[in-house]
Amino acid sequence: MLLLFHFCMVIRQTEKQIMAYAGISKNWNIGGGQQCAMLLRYGVDFGIHAAVMDKEISAPCSKYTSLFHVGDPMNFDDVIRFGKEIAVITIEKEAVNAEALKRLHINGVKVYPSPETIETIQDKYTQKQFLQEDKIAVVMGWLVGDKTELQSLTDKLPACLKKCKNGYDGSGVFLLRTSEDISKAFDKACVLEELVDVKHEISVIVSGNENGLVECYYPVLMILDKERMLLDFQICPADIDTDTAIRVCAIAQKVAVAIGLTGIIVVEMFIVGNGKIYVNELAPRPNNSGHHTTKASTTSQFEQQIREMLGLPIGNTKLNNASVMISILGLAPHRKKLMMQALKTILCTDDVHLHMYGKTPCKEVRKMIHVTITNINVKDAL
Repeated sequence: MLLLFHFCMVIRQTEKQIMAYAGISKNWNIGGGQQCAMLLRYGVDFGIHAAVMDKEISAPCSKYTSLFHVGDPMNFDDVIRFGKEIAVITIEKEAVNAEALKRLHINGVKVYPSPETIETIQDKYTQKQFLQEDKIAVVMGWLVGDKTELQSLTDKLPACLKKCKNGYDGSGVFLLRTSEDISKAFDKACVLEELVDVKHEISVIVSGNENGLVECYYPVLMILDKERMLLDFQICPADIDTDTAIRVCAIAQKVAVAIGLTGIIVVEMFIVGNGKIYVNELAPRPNNSGHHTTKASTTSQFEQQIREMLGLPIGNTKLNNASVMISILGLAPHRKKLMMQALKTILCTDDVHLHMYGKTPCKEVRKMIHVTITNINVKDAL
């Protein structure tokens, strides 16, 4: 639902007043959905007035800004119209018209991350090729145009099929076990990936500024719902040894440098049974796997994004508490009352933090809430 500037951090210099500190304009505009809503909270601390563009008039952040615009992030003209008086833009999802962002950038609008970075990452096959060119290990994958082409790759099965574009929250992933599954596969451009023996799925949030400084947050262990291919819950710090933590952070930093990062990027990785590490996917923005930073880290991923876009120093990425973050999906109507009773009970517990997204309508299997539990160690948080 929350497509483009759902935290399209948009900064509009509509007034002449310029703050003496760091030359920051008094009037700024941000954008968004659930991610944007969290970004907006931190934007208040920096005196930002945010503009948001979304395809849906009922997008969560429509009620949090007086500068809400209805428009399609994939439509060239809509993006140009929205961004022409904006100083700085960022995105919430990769489904955005990169050509429009390039045009805006040529006309003096700052875009974080760069339109070229967004264009590379928004296609999973292009993303994979980019990583391979920079000698970054990825799972073997084959480009397929449609279901017909899949028929010629049955010798690669079982394998994982991923939409090249516009797949999110598990909706763009399908496990092909045998050739009989091809009839149910996506009939569009996809990457067919070799299945690997995944021991851990790890996410590392990386922060980079215009001066080339790159900082990593501590690696997060992600536990997925294997049926829906959605994030069920995550643990930070990840249950990996120090040597492996150093290795995954080094890989994440290498990706950030290769892509010329300014802003936030999320590097998702597989640690396989033999200890080898593969980069799975990239996300050029704050991400679900970084939500815990709002309660567990010195500087949240959202504040970090704002700092980088304003040209301010990178914040401390120190982890102050262990955390477990649980995603709560939309429920069938007969279960909603029980869930609300459970949430009231949960809120009686110390160090439990509730974040409701305010999405309407509440649909089954739609991300509606997350809960972050902080504690001195992972065992107690669990």
